[in-house]
Amino acid sequence: MCRMCESKSLEMVLDLGFHPPSDAFLDAEELNQPEIFYPLRIVICESCGLWQLDYVIDPKILYQKNYPYESSTTKTGRNHYTEMASTLAKKFAKPGELAIDIGSNVGVLLQGLKEHGLKVLGIDPAGNIAAKAIQNGINTIVDFFSLEIAKKIKKEFGEAKIITGTNVFAHIDNLADFMRGIDYLLLPKGVFVIEAPYLLELVKNLEYDTIYHEHLSYLSLKPLSKFLDKFGFEMFGAEKQNIHGGTIRFLMARKGNYAIAKDVAEFIKIEEDEKIHDVKYIKDWFAQEVKNHKYELLKLLLNLKSMGKRISGISAPAKGNTLLNYCGIDAGILEYLTEKAVIKIGSYTPGSHIKIEPDEKLLDDMPDYALILAWNFADEIMKSMKVFKNRGGKFIIPIPKPIII
Repeated sequence: MCRMCESKSLEMVLDLGFHPPSDAFLDAEELNQPEIFYPLRIVICESCGLWQLDYVIDPKILYQKNYPYESSTTKTGRNHYTEMASTLAKKFAKPGELAIDIGSNVGVLLQGLKEHGLKVLGIDPAGNIAAKAIQNGINTIVDFFSLEIAKKIKKEFGEAKIITGTNVFAHIDNLADFMRGIDYLLLPKGVFVIEAPYLLELVKNLEYDTIYHEHLSYLSLKPLSKFLDKFGFEMFGAEKQNIHGGTIRFLMARKGNYAIAKDVAEFIKIEEDEKIHDVKYIKDWFAQEVKNHKYELLKLLLNLKSMGKRISGISAPAKGNTLLNYCGIDAGILEYLTEKAVIKIGSYTPGSHIKIEPDEKLLDDMPDYALILAWNFADEIMKSMKVFKNRGGKFIIPIPKPIII
Protein backbone atom coordinates (compact mmCIF):
# COMPACT_ATOMS: atom_id res chain seq x y z
CA MET A 1 0.00 0.00 0.00
CA CYS A 2 1.29 3.49 -0.90
CA ARG A 3 2.79 5.38 2.05
CA MET A 4 1.13 8.63 1.02
CA CYS A 5 -2.20 7.96 -0.69
CA GLU A 6 -2.81 4.36 0.50
CA SER A 7 -3.46 3.12 -3.04
CA LYS A 8 -2.70 -0.54 -3.73
CA SER A 9 -1.73 0.18 -7.37
CA LEU A 10 2.05 -0.15 -7.04
CA GLU A 11 4.26 -1.12 -9.98
CA MET A 12 7.84 -2.34 -9.58
CA VAL A 13 10.20 -0.35 -11.81
CA LEU A 14 13.69 -1.12 -10.45
CA ASP A 15 15.16 -4.20 -8.76
CA LEU A 16 18.66 -3.73 -7.33
CA GLY A 17 18.80 -7.23 -5.86
CA PHE A 18 19.46 -8.13 -2.23
CA HIS A 19 21.55 -5.92 0.06
CA PRO A 20 22.54 -5.76 3.72
CA PRO A 21 21.55 -2.52 5.50
CA SER A 22 23.83 0.15 4.08
CA ASP A 23 25.03 1.45 7.44
CA ALA A 24 25.57 -1.99 9.00
CA PHE A 25 29.36 -1.78 9.03
CA LEU A 26 31.11 -4.84 10.41
CA ASP A 27 33.95 -5.36 12.84
CA ALA A 28 36.60 -8.04 12.23
CA GLU A 29 34.78 -10.62 14.37
CA GLU A 30 31.56 -10.19 12.38
CA LEU A 31 33.20 -10.92 9.02
CA ASN A 32 32.77 -14.66 9.46
CA GLN A 33 29.23 -14.43 10.76
CA PRO A 34 26.15 -14.64 8.52
CA GLU A 35 24.86 -11.38 7.11
CA ILE A 36 21.20 -10.82 6.32
CA PHE A 37 20.46 -9.42 2.86
CA TYR A 38 17.11 -7.79 2.13
CA PRO A 39 15.32 -6.96 -1.15
CA LEU A 40 16.05 -3.47 -2.50
CA ARG A 41 13.29 -2.63 -4.99
CA ILE A 42 11.55 0.54 -6.13
CA VAL A 43 7.82 0.65 -6.83
CA ILE A 44 5.86 3.63 -8.15
CA CYS A 45 2.34 4.40 -7.00
CA GLU A 46 0.21 4.62 -10.12
CA SER A 47 -2.25 6.84 -8.25
CA CYS A 48 -0.08 9.62 -6.75
CA GLY A 49 3.33 8.94 -8.32
CA LEU A 50 5.36 8.34 -5.14
CA TRP A 51 8.57 6.33 -5.56
CA GLN A 52 9.03 4.01 -2.59
CA LEU A 53 10.65 0.79 -1.40
CA ASP A 54 8.34 -2.20 -1.21
CA TYR A 55 10.33 -3.92 1.57
CA VAL A 56 10.78 -2.30 4.99
CA ILE A 57 13.47 -3.26 7.49
CA ASP A 58 12.63 -2.73 11.16
CA PRO A 59 14.01 0.76 11.95
CA LYS A 60 15.47 -0.54 15.21
CA ILE A 61 17.86 -2.61 13.08
CA LEU A 62 18.80 0.42 10.99
CA TYR A 63 19.25 3.16 13.58
CA GLN A 64 19.81 1.91 17.09
CA LYS A 65 23.05 -0.08 16.81
CA ASN A 66 26.04 2.29 16.61
CA TYR A 67 24.57 4.43 13.81
CA PRO A 68 27.65 5.75 11.95
CA TYR A 69 26.51 8.91 10.12
CA GLU A 70 27.47 12.29 11.59
CA SER A 71 26.27 15.46 9.86
CA SER A 72 29.35 17.37 11.05
CA THR A 73 31.87 15.15 9.26
CA THR A 74 32.28 17.41 6.22
CA LYS A 75 32.86 21.15 6.06
CA THR A 76 30.24 21.32 3.30
CA GLY A 77 27.66 19.70 5.59
CA ARG A 78 28.46 21.95 8.55
CA ASN A 79 28.24 25.09 6.40
CA HIS A 80 24.95 23.97 4.86
CA TYR A 81 23.21 23.45 8.20
CA THR A 82 24.62 26.66 9.68
CA GLU A 83 23.29 28.66 6.72
CA MET A 84 19.94 26.82 6.89
CA ALA A 85 19.59 27.72 10.57
CA SER A 86 20.30 31.38 9.86
CA THR A 87 17.76 31.51 7.02
CA LEU A 88 14.96 29.83 8.96
CA ALA A 89 15.52 31.80 12.16
CA LYS A 90 15.47 35.16 10.36
CA LYS A 91 12.42 34.35 8.22
CA PHE A 92 10.12 32.44 10.53
CA ALA A 93 10.92 32.79 14.24
CA LYS A 94 11.62 35.19 17.06
CA PRO A 95 14.15 34.70 19.86
CA GLY A 96 12.73 32.55 22.61
CA GLU A 97 10.45 30.51 20.33
CA LEU A 98 10.92 26.75 20.14
CA ALA A 99 12.60 24.96 17.23
CA ILE A 100 12.56 21.18 17.02
CA ASP A 101 14.75 19.08 14.71
CA ILE A 102 13.64 15.51 14.01
CA GLY A 103 16.57 13.25 13.21
CA SER A 104 18.78 15.87 14.81
CA ASN A 105 21.99 13.83 14.67
CA VAL A 106 24.86 15.60 16.48
CA GLY A 107 22.87 18.85 16.60
CA VAL A 108 24.61 21.02 14.00
CA LEU A 109 21.37 22.61 12.72
CA LEU A 110 20.01 23.15 16.24
CA GLN A 111 23.28 24.71 17.35
CA GLY A 112 22.83 27.30 14.60
CA LEU A 113 19.22 27.98 15.62
CA LYS A 114 20.28 28.26 19.26
CA GLU A 115 22.83 30.89 18.31
CA HIS A 116 19.96 32.95 16.88
CA GLY A 117 18.21 32.94 20.25
CA LEU A 118 15.75 30.10 19.77
CA LYS A 119 15.02 27.40 22.31
CA VAL A 120 15.93 24.09 20.71
CA LEU A 121 15.11 20.42 21.09
CA GLY A 122 16.42 17.45 19.13
CA ILE A 123 14.84 14.04 18.55
CA ASP A 124 16.97 11.17 17.31
CA PRO A 125 16.72 7.39 17.78
CA ALA A 126 20.47 6.76 17.55
CA GLY A 127 21.70 6.87 21.13
CA ASN A 128 25.40 7.03 20.26
CA ILE A 129 24.84 10.06 18.01
CA ALA A 130 22.37 11.80 20.34
CA ALA A 131 24.92 11.51 23.15
CA LYS A 132 27.31 13.72 21.17
CA ALA A 133 24.59 16.33 20.69
CA ILE A 134 23.87 16.33 24.42
CA GLN A 135 27.61 16.74 25.13
CA ASN A 136 27.48 19.79 22.83
CA GLY A 137 24.68 21.34 24.89
CA ILE A 138 21.73 20.34 22.66
CA ASN A 139 18.81 18.88 24.60
CA THR A 140 17.94 15.66 22.73
CA ILE A 141 15.26 13.01 23.16
CA VAL A 142 16.44 9.53 22.14
CA ASP A 143 13.43 8.09 20.33
CA PHE A 144 11.57 7.85 17.03
CA PHE A 145 9.18 10.73 16.34
CA SER A 146 5.45 9.93 16.39
CA LEU A 147 2.14 11.41 17.49
CA GLU A 148 2.66 9.78 20.89
CA ILE A 149 6.07 11.43 21.31
CA ALA A 150 4.66 14.74 20.04
CA LYS A 151 2.09 14.72 22.85
CA LYS A 152 4.82 14.21 25.46
CA ILE A 153 6.95 16.99 23.96
CA LYS A 154 4.07 19.48 23.84
CA LYS A 155 3.21 18.79 27.48
CA GLU A 156 6.79 19.40 28.62
CA PHE A 157 8.15 21.97 26.16
CA GLY A 158 5.12 23.56 24.46
CA GLU A 159 4.43 24.07 20.75
CA ALA A 160 7.13 24.75 18.17
CA LYS A 161 7.39 27.63 15.70
CA ILE A 162 9.79 25.67 13.51
CA ILE A 163 10.01 21.91 13.04
CA THR A 164 12.73 20.62 10.75
CA GLY A 165 13.70 17.24 9.37
CA THR A 166 16.74 17.02 7.13
CA ASN A 167 17.08 13.68 5.38
CA VAL A 168 14.57 12.06 7.72
CA PHE A 169 11.05 12.41 6.26
CA ALA A 170 11.91 9.99 3.46
CA HIS A 171 12.97 7.44 6.10
CA ILE A 172 9.52 7.22 7.71
CA ASP A 173 7.23 4.27 7.04
CA ASN A 174 4.08 5.52 8.80
CA LEU A 175 3.92 9.00 7.27
CA ALA A 176 0.34 9.61 8.36
CA ASP A 177 1.21 9.20 12.07
CA PHE A 178 4.29 11.36 11.53
CA MET A 179 2.20 14.19 10.03
CA ARG A 180 -0.38 13.92 12.81
CA GLY A 181 2.52 14.45 15.21
CA ILE A 182 3.66 17.53 13.29
CA ASP A 183 0.11 18.91 13.27
CA TYR A 184 -0.21 18.38 17.03
CA LEU A 185 3.14 19.96 17.89
CA LEU A 186 3.31 22.95 15.53
CA LEU A 187 2.06 26.41 16.45
CA PRO A 188 -0.90 27.64 14.33
CA LYS A 189 1.43 29.73 12.13
CA GLY A 190 4.44 27.48 12.53
CA VAL A 191 6.48 26.12 9.64
CA PHE A 192 7.53 22.55 8.89
CA VAL A 193 10.70 22.32 6.80
CA ILE A 194 12.23 19.18 5.39
CA GLU A 195 15.14 18.42 3.09
CA ALA A 196 15.55 15.25 1.06
CA PRO A 197 17.29 14.00 -2.06
CA TYR A 198 15.21 15.28 -4.96
CA LEU A 199 13.75 12.56 -7.16
CA LEU A 200 14.18 14.67 -10.29
CA GLU A 201 17.94 14.84 -9.72
CA LEU A 202 18.09 11.15 -8.88
CA VAL A 203 16.56 10.32 -12.26
CA LYS A 204 18.39 12.90 -14.37
CA ASN A 205 21.82 12.19 -12.87
CA LEU A 206 21.41 8.44 -12.44
CA GLU A 207 21.90 8.67 -8.67
CA TYR A 208 20.64 5.14 -8.01
CA ASP A 209 23.18 4.69 -5.22
CA THR A 210 20.99 6.98 -3.08
CA ILE A 211 18.49 4.11 -3.04
CA TYR A 212 18.99 2.11 0.15
CA HIS A 213 16.92 0.68 2.97
CA GLU A 214 16.89 3.81 5.12
CA HIS A 215 15.32 5.75 2.25
CA LEU A 216 11.77 4.41 2.07
CA SER A 217 10.39 7.25 -0.09
CA TYR A 218 11.93 9.31 -2.91
CA LEU A 219 10.36 12.71 -2.77
CA SER A 220 8.96 15.04 -5.39
CA LEU A 221 6.37 17.82 -5.28
CA LYS A 222 3.43 16.13 -6.99
CA PRO A 223 2.78 13.27 -4.50
CA LEU A 224 3.90 15.28 -1.46
CA SER A 225 1.47 18.12 -2.25
CA LYS A 226 -1.43 15.67 -2.44
CA PHE A 227 -0.36 14.06 0.82
CA LEU A 228 -0.16 17.36 2.72
CA ASP A 229 -3.66 18.30 1.63
CA LYS A 230 -5.09 15.45 3.72
CA PHE A 231 -3.80 17.16 6.89
CA GLY A 232 -4.79 20.73 6.05
CA PHE A 233 -1.20 21.63 5.14
CA GLU A 234 0.24 22.98 1.92
CA MET A 235 3.66 23.51 0.40
CA PHE A 236 4.41 27.22 0.12
CA GLY A 237 7.99 26.95 -1.07
CA ALA A 238 10.47 24.58 -2.71
CA GLU A 239 14.17 25.36 -3.02
CA LYS A 240 16.95 23.28 -4.56
CA GLN A 241 20.07 22.91 -2.44
CA ASN A 242 23.57 22.11 -3.66
CA ILE A 243 24.33 19.29 -1.25
CA HIS A 244 24.16 15.49 -1.45
CA GLY A 245 24.03 15.52 -5.24
CA GLY A 246 20.73 17.33 -5.52
CA THR A 247 18.66 18.07 -2.43
CA ILE A 248 15.36 19.93 -2.25
CA ARG A 249 14.01 21.94 0.69
CA PHE A 250 10.23 21.83 1.14
CA LEU A 251 8.61 24.65 3.12
CA MET A 252 5.21 23.67 4.53
CA ALA A 253 2.56 25.14 6.80
CA ARG A 254 -1.15 25.02 7.47
CA LYS A 255 -3.19 26.31 4.55
CA GLY A 256 -3.48 30.04 4.08
CA ASN A 257 -0.68 31.15 6.40
CA TYR A 258 1.98 31.92 3.79
CA ALA A 259 1.93 33.09 0.18
CA ILE A 260 2.74 30.20 -2.17
CA ALA A 261 5.89 30.82 -4.20
CA LYS A 262 5.57 30.45 -7.96
CA ASP A 263 8.43 27.93 -7.82
CA VAL A 264 6.03 25.29 -6.49
CA ALA A 265 3.94 25.17 -9.69
CA GLU A 266 7.08 25.44 -11.81
CA PHE A 267 8.68 22.43 -10.12
CA ILE A 268 5.52 20.35 -10.62
CA LYS A 269 5.48 21.28 -14.32
CA ILE A 270 9.13 20.24 -14.72
CA GLU A 271 8.41 16.91 -13.00
CA GLU A 272 5.61 16.25 -15.47
CA ASP A 273 7.78 17.23 -18.45
CA GLU A 274 10.61 14.94 -17.28
CA LYS A 275 8.15 12.03 -16.80
CA ILE A 276 9.62 11.00 -13.45
CA HIS A 277 6.26 9.53 -12.35
CA ASP A 278 5.67 7.71 -15.64
CA VAL A 279 5.90 3.99 -14.85
CA LYS A 280 6.60 2.88 -18.43
CA TYR A 281 9.27 5.53 -19.02
CA ILE A 282 11.09 4.68 -15.78
CA LYS A 283 10.94 0.93 -16.46
CA ASP A 284 12.10 1.30 -20.08
CA TRP A 285 14.74 4.00 -19.70
CA PHE A 286 15.93 4.55 -16.12
CA ALA A 287 16.17 0.88 -15.14
CA GLN A 288 18.18 0.12 -18.29
CA GLU A 289 20.51 3.07 -17.66
CA VAL A 290 21.21 1.73 -14.16
CA LYS A 291 22.25 -1.63 -15.66
CA ASN A 292 24.39 0.12 -18.26
CA HIS A 293 26.15 2.13 -15.55
CA LYS A 294 26.98 -1.02 -13.60
CA TYR A 295 28.69 -2.59 -16.61
CA GLU A 296 30.48 0.65 -17.52
CA LEU A 297 31.93 1.12 -14.02
CA LEU A 298 32.92 -2.53 -13.69
CA LYS A 299 34.57 -2.48 -17.11
CA LEU A 300 36.65 0.56 -16.13
CA LEU A 301 37.78 -0.91 -12.80
CA LEU A 302 38.52 -4.39 -14.16
CA ASN A 303 40.48 -2.95 -17.09
CA LEU A 304 42.64 -0.97 -14.66
CA LYS A 305 43.20 -4.09 -12.53
CA SER A 306 44.16 -6.11 -15.62
CA MET A 307 46.82 -3.46 -16.34
CA GLY A 308 48.28 -4.05 -12.88
CA LYS A 309 46.94 -0.82 -11.40
CA ARG A 310 46.09 -0.57 -7.71
CA ILE A 311 42.74 0.94 -6.71
CA SER A 312 41.42 2.06 -3.35
CA GLY A 313 38.35 4.04 -2.41
CA ILE A 314 37.83 7.31 -0.58
CA SER A 315 34.93 7.61 1.89
CA ALA A 316 32.44 5.02 3.09
CA PRO A 317 28.97 6.58 2.88
CA ALA A 318 25.76 4.54 3.01
CA LYS A 319 25.18 5.24 -0.68
CA GLY A 320 28.57 3.75 -1.46
CA ASN A 321 27.41 0.39 -0.18
CA THR A 322 24.50 0.32 -2.62
CA LEU A 323 26.97 0.99 -5.42
CA LEU A 324 29.52 -1.58 -4.22
CA ASN A 325 27.02 -4.37 -3.64
CA TYR A 326 24.93 -3.78 -6.76
CA CYS A 327 28.02 -3.66 -8.97
CA GLY A 328 29.77 -6.57 -7.25
CA ILE A 329 32.79 -4.48 -6.23
CA ASP A 330 34.63 -6.09 -3.31
CA ALA A 331 38.08 -6.26 -1.72
CA GLY A 332 39.38 -8.02 -4.83
CA ILE A 333 38.89 -4.76 -6.74
CA LEU A 334 39.25 -2.04 -4.08
CA GLU A 335 42.08 -2.81 -1.67
CA TYR A 336 40.60 -0.62 1.06
CA LEU A 337 38.55 2.53 1.65
CA THR A 338 39.69 5.58 3.60
CA GLU A 339 37.58 7.73 5.91
CA LYS A 340 37.82 10.78 8.14
CA ALA A 341 34.89 9.66 10.34
CA VAL A 342 36.57 7.95 13.30
CA ILE A 343 33.47 5.86 14.02
CA LYS A 344 33.95 3.94 10.74
CA ILE A 345 37.73 3.46 10.75
CA GLY A 346 38.77 -0.14 11.38
CA SER A 347 35.42 -1.56 10.33
CA TYR A 348 34.42 -3.29 7.09
CA THR A 349 31.76 -2.45 4.53
CA PRO A 350 28.58 -4.58 4.69
CA GLY A 351 28.33 -7.17 1.95
CA SER A 352 31.56 -6.27 0.13
CA HIS A 353 33.83 -6.59 3.24
CA ILE A 354 36.30 -3.86 2.29
CA LYS A 355 38.37 -2.56 5.22
CA ILE A 356 38.10 1.11 6.14
CA GLU A 357 41.37 2.87 6.94
CA PRO A 358 42.19 6.45 8.01
CA ASP A 359 42.47 9.00 5.18
CA GLU A 360 46.19 9.26 5.86
CA LYS A 361 46.76 5.76 4.48
CA LEU A 362 46.02 6.97 0.96
CA LEU A 363 49.10 9.22 1.01
CA ASP A 364 51.28 6.68 2.80
CA ASP A 365 50.36 3.89 0.41
CA MET A 366 49.77 5.83 -2.86
CA PRO A 367 47.63 3.45 -4.95
CA ASP A 368 47.26 4.43 -8.60
CA TYR A 369 43.55 5.28 -8.41
CA ALA A 370 41.01 6.22 -5.75
CA LEU A 371 37.27 5.77 -6.30
CA ILE A 372 35.31 8.55 -4.56
CA LEU A 373 32.16 6.93 -3.18
CA ALA A 374 30.88 10.14 -1.57
CA TRP A 375 30.84 11.71 -5.04
CA ASN A 376 28.47 14.43 -3.77
CA PHE A 377 31.46 15.81 -1.81
CA ALA A 378 33.98 15.13 -4.59
CA ASP A 379 35.22 18.73 -4.86
CA GLU A 380 35.86 18.97 -1.12
CA ILE A 381 37.51 15.52 -1.05
CA MET A 382 39.78 16.21 -4.02
CA LYS A 383 40.81 19.53 -2.52
CA SER A 384 41.68 17.92 0.81
CA MET A 385 43.52 15.11 -1.01
CA LYS A 386 45.35 17.29 -3.53
CA VAL A 387 48.70 15.85 -2.41
CA PHE A 388 47.51 12.47 -3.73
CA LYS A 389 46.84 14.05 -7.11
CA ASN A 390 50.11 15.99 -7.08
CA ARG A 391 52.03 12.76 -6.50
CA GLY A 392 50.48 11.16 -9.57
CA GLY A 393 47.36 9.55 -8.11
CA LYS A 394 44.10 9.77 -10.03
CA PHE A 395 40.52 10.07 -8.82
CA ILE A 396 37.54 8.15 -10.19
CA ILE A 397 34.11 9.75 -9.79
CA PRO A 398 31.42 7.09 -10.41
CA ILE A 399 28.18 9.10 -10.75
CA PRO A 400 26.54 10.01 -13.10
CA LYS A 401 29.08 8.51 -15.49
CA PRO A 402 32.43 7.07 -14.40
CA ILE A 403 35.20 9.58 -15.09
CA ILE A 404 38.90 9.71 -14.23
CA ILE A 405 40.37 12.98 -12.97
